Amino acid sequence: MDIYLLEAIINGLLLGGVLALLSLGLNLIFGVIDVVWICYAEVVMAAMYAVFWLYTAWHWPLLLACVAAIAFATLLGLLVHVIVIEPILGSAPINQLLATGGLLFFLQSLATLLFGTDFRNLGIRLPVLELGGIFISFSRLIAFGVALIGAVGLYLFLARTYLGTAIRAIAQDREVMGLMGANERRIYILTSAIGGGLAGLAACLLVLQYDVHPFIGLTFGPITFMVCVLGGLGNMIGGFIAAFVISQIIAVGGYYFPIEAAEVLAFVFFIVMILIRPQGFLGK
Repeated sequence: MDIYLLEAIINGLLLGGVLALLSLGLNLIFGVIDVVWICYAEVVMAAMYAVFWLYTAWHWPLLLACVAAIAFATLLGLLVHVIVIEPILGSAPINQLLATGGLLFFLQSLATLLFGTDFRNLGIRLPVLELGGIFISFSRLIAFGVALIGAVGLYLFLARTYLGTAIRAIAQDREVMGLMGANERRIYILTSAIGGGLAGLAACLLVLQYDVHPFIGLTFGPITFMVCVLGGLGNMIGGFIAAFVISQIIAVGGYYFPIEAAEVLAFVFFIVMILIRPQGFLGK
């Protein structure tokens, strides 16, 4: 195998870890609350700004800045549900999409007003590893490892804890869980907070690799939504698989074609798959 093609495959695998983490939070929220947060990538953007300012302006240790950013994103996820989602839960799905879409533009405009449109960077230069002539980004390697730990941690939380069991149960049958005495509102708030926390964790990984600016969400938002739909909206395992499929198409396609063409190829694959299997890989 061409060593450069192998390098592209490895880097695609590492990119898939971050995409999988992004899709986990969005799929968790949809699977439980049945609402798609169009503004999910903008929550990631807000947390990236939090890491940047805490680290560069206030000189917090990077690890502490990341912990604070995750807490901030968790709180932001909770506020999004209470202020925006909860009042329209019983309305038509189009109203929910318009509300979260409006929040997307509000967060973008607010970030532009506060910080301008400058591209900002942490200024951290992590090394590039060389293994047998293959160059691997150390920041992507860290991101992949942390994303994998986050995914396993979420699985164990949902599978082994009382609250995780309640979240899975209410996602399967809201009416029966209500009759069993479960507090539906509390579960929804908890789910939104966890989704926000996952967005914050993804932000900590992305800010090591990309500049932060008000429109960074447009880089990952469409791909994250595509991954979730391709895997089956609400199905976290399907989203996890779809993240690695899409990342490999982009990475390997970028080896043979310009990167812009590789992204177009990923969207073409998405459209074809949705025509063949509209419910996604593991959707029901």
